[in-house]
Amino acid sequence: MIDAEGKQLGVLSIADALAEAARTGFDLVEVAPGSQPPVCRIMDYGKFRYQQSKKLQTARKSQSVVQVKEIRLRPKTDEHDLAVKLKHVKRFLEEKDKVKITMMFRGREIAYIDIGRRIMEGIQKELAEVATIDQFPKLEGRNMVMVVAPKK
Repeated sequence: MIDAEGKQLGVLSIADALAEAARTGFDLVEVAPGSQPPVCRIMDYGKFRYQQSKKLQTARKSQSVVQVKEIRLRPKTDEHDLAVKLKHVKRFLEEKDKVKITMMFRGREIAYIDIGRRIMEGIQKELAEVATIDQFPKLEGRNMVMVVAPKK
């Protein structure tokens, strides 16, 4: 058993431990139930729970959630429209979000995979200084997908 100041009191019976806890005005808390004999501690359990919740709050506050935003393109997307979409991608990357860039091939456009790959390579070059490529352009059915993440 350990008292409120952290000193070891030795091995005590449950009744003695409860009496000691009642005498000091704190709670008897079992901290290591698996050990032989089980280890108990005299502490203010309400204060302990409050401190634990505060630790969790600060951990959640410092934690960041990464979202995956998506931009969709087609092989026929014009240069100006592509520039606007790249501006959006850069804004998403500044907000520390990952971006999934999807090149969609509809109908007979599937014959122009080489054009789609060239557009994706141009996007890679454009984003080289602000992003790292998580997933290189890969054809998945009728869509070519690339994932970029912000640089550290």
